[in-house]
Amino acid sequence: MKLILFDGYCGLCNKSVDWVIQHDTHHVFKFAPLQGKTAQNLSADISSIKNLDTVILWVDGKAFKKSEAGIQILKELPFPWKLLSIFSIFPTRLNDFFYDFIAKSRYKWFGKLDTCRLPSPEEKDLFLD
Repeated sequence: MKLILFDGYCGLCNKSVDWVIQHDTHHVFKFAPLQGKTAQNLSADISSIKNLDTVILWVDGKAFKKSEAGIQILKELPFPWKLLSIFSIFPTRLNDFFYDFIAKSRYKWFGKLDTCRLPSPEEKDLFLD
């Protein structure tokens, strides 16, 4: 299973989840908020899970974080989105610099929700929490 853990209160993160759901035509991914029970159960395995400024992709016991998670997600999406994984040619530190820049201001730029995102009835099977 490929699980995307995201900040359930972040407007940008929620829009990103919507975007992945829309383009994940083969339903490769499942989703759970970092504030939920699934993330709490994985927290012993993922040290940065308490730091909510990152997306985490959990695949077969391995955690990808920040830009690396984003690139791995793009690799699983169909053409043409898969092409965006070309950013993997840059060093992770460089990609993470830009990721961190956006993450620091994401609430200011994209808003912070009062409650975690709830899946629609059509999306219910895609969410673990």
